[in-house]
Amino acid sequence: MNVWLLLSAAVVIAAIASVRIAHRTGLPTLLIYLCLGLLLGERGLGGIHFDNAHLAQELGLIALAVILAEGGLTTNWSHVRDAVPSALVLATVGIAVSVAVLAATVAVLLGLDWRSAFLLGAVLASTDAAAVFSVLRRLPLPPRLAGILEAESGFNDAPAVILVMTLSVSSTLTLSVPATLLDTAAELAIGATVGLAVGPAGAYALRRVALPASGLYPIAVLALAFVAYSGAALLHGSGFLAVYVATLILGNARLPHRAATRGFAEGAAWLAQIGLFVMLGILADPAELPVVIVPALVTGVLLVLVARPASVLVSSLFVRLLRLGSMPWREQIFLSWAGLRGAVPIVLATIPWSAGVPGAKGLFNDVFIIVIVFTLLQGPTLPYLARVLGLAAEGEARDLDVEAAPLEELKADLLQVRIPRGSLMHGVEIFELRLPTDTMVTLVVRNGRSFVPGPTTQLLIGDQLLVVTTAAQRETVERRLRAVSRKGKLAGWYGERGG
Repeated sequence: MNVWLLLSAAVVIAAIASVRIAHRTGLPTLLIYLCLGLLLGERGLGGIHFDNAHLAQELGLIALAVILAEGGLTTNWSHVRDAVPSALVLATVGIAVSVAVLAATVAVLLGLDWRSAFLLGAVLASTDAAAVFSVLRRLPLPPRLAGILEAESGFNDAPAVILVMTLSVSSTLTLSVPATLLDTAAELAIGATVGLAVGPAGAYALRRVALPASGLYPIAVLALAFVAYSGAALLHGSGFLAVYVATLILGNARLPHRAATRGFAEGAAWLAQIGLFVMLGILADPAELPVVIVPALVTGVLLVLVARPASVLVSSLFVRLLRLGSMPWREQIFLSWAGLRGAVPIVLATIPWSAGVPGAKGLFNDVFIIVIVFTLLQGPTLPYLARVLGLAAEGEARDLDVEAAPLEELKADLLQVRIPRGSLMHGVEIFELRLPTDTMVTLVVRNGRSFVPGPTTQLLIGDQLLVVTTAAQRETVERRLRAVSRKGKLAGWYGERGG
């Protein structure tokens, strides 16, 4: 046991150190973690033998639930609210189009039987939240476009999992399309209902139960996430959709110690990613991968250049037809290229392998190659594509980072605000912020030194502010601070409200 603990700790430390490398190169960290797994595998330096597809599937689904929970807790609802209709269309209609197009093309070009072709299409249909976030969170994209990508990666896991499991348990491709659609809709509806029940109930309870230690709140929130996940699964609903909806509600509620909860969730998600990717790397057999390189590359090209663009195009037509907004052609191009695959397709590929579907091990190898090659190709080129399409600008002001700690007896909140580079709050005097009368900037930290500001104190880039406000005014204060950060002290004149 001590040897395994030492090895596990060394792997985690190496994985954490590799994050810095990934950040500098723009590569998603999953590639480094998968390589660590290959090195530790039976044919690598570690010599660890692991080929239990069923165990990998179960552990993988649990890890994905943790990653989705972190995604929901750290998603700002005000940022994705307008993008949710478009994201839902991409996560449903887009998934169907992607599966159908990829299945048809690989069946014709690679000679796959229809069941294997549809399984491959379903496995590769879902974008990966961890892979998308690791690249996009460094890009100053338009809020709506970033919101579509963020929400889509959270929503599209559920229909993809349902479709893969349905195809894996059916011995032939004789599924009734209406019955399958009805079952899928029912599972999604149950999952959404459970999430909508657990999220508000959990937020209500946590705001009113005084726990003896602040560290218990993050644990309670993560436990609520698994209540949603397991509860929906037991009711034959989508656990992934339930956990994402529940944590999205919890993350945007005024919970006690919300900053600590988000920090804990981020740490848990990083640990889940490390364990998941390393495990999948160990599960893969490097000796079997060279044989599938050519069909995998063909499939990947069809996915990236045909299936994904087709799904985005059809989804944009649905969005316009349903009057949910519009997707300009520049956004469609970026959405097509930004559909990164990561742990989700590899985990989904273990489902037919575990179910004993003929040729499932080859499908797993195909997906493994596709994820590595095309993540390596797409991830580093996304910033360049955003600049070429005019969707990002160097030095663009990023959103304010605002955290809060509850002052329970005073019924007030303490906001910590950092002024980012490019913010138009630079040069604004305290009184020009025009905050509500029951709100005060109590402290400014500048260049490592703190002082109590006066009404005419000018704010500078890099300043950190401590703002005390009542719980009732907190949302108003946050919106005003964001508005000033985006448009300056005349934000209201320009129609900017900080939404």
